[in-house]
Amino acid sequence: MTAKTVLIVLTSHDSLNGKRPTGYYIGEAAHPWKEFVSAGIDVEIASIAGGEPPQDGRDETDAVQNAFLTDPKVAAALANTPALADVDTSRFDAILFVGGHGTMWDFPTTEAVGLAGRDIYERGGVVAAVCHGPAALVNMTLSDGTPLIAGKRVAGFTNAEEEAAGVTEDVPFLLADALTARGAEHVPAPNFTANVIVDGRLVTGQNPQSATGVGREIVALLAA
Repeated sequence: MTAKTVLIVLTSHDSLNGKRPTGYYIGEAAHPWKEFVSAGIDVEIASIAGGEPPQDGRDETDAVQNAFLTDPKVAAALANTPALADVDTSRFDAILFVGGHGTMWDFPTTEAVGLAGRDIYERGGVVAAVCHGPAALVNMTLSDGTPLIAGKRVAGFTNAEEEAAGVTEDVPFLLADALTARGAEHVPAPNFTANVIVDGRLVTGQNPQSATGVGREIVALLAA
């Protein structure tokens, strides 16, 4: 049986409204990656602009993050990712949009994000996102123009978590509000607790604490 393949997508935006550097949140890529490789799933990595994506949230005490960043295949991929627009998404069974505040700027505004998610979803694949990664879903539509998340239950970084992080005034929009405005039912849990919502072939997680669970649910759907 051919191994399943997941595409991990990272932000290329590196500034939090000029206040501090940002990028993709390493743990939100590393922990799902561990679930994928442990299940024998092939993983490829892309970013919005290509090249080396900016990083945020490095925790040097996190063994999984360390394993991710030092894995030879991952390290080579991160050193020079392909731009998402240049990736043939027909090769993938699932796509995971990793969070980090940078996503709030480039995920909703990049045409390739919507096209990649639509292609994989309409071929029967899994679309997933964690923390701020659901910013990718805000402008993602199906071929008939319907928002992919319309009528679906989703998780994503909450307004309360944004306030707790002290960046409510720095992000271009509030993610939970934008998801609701597109017809989704945003399902929050208490701040910084694991919360993974599965609605058919859509998997979303609320925050970094949800990253492992998102990975596990993707694995389960690909094994079904």
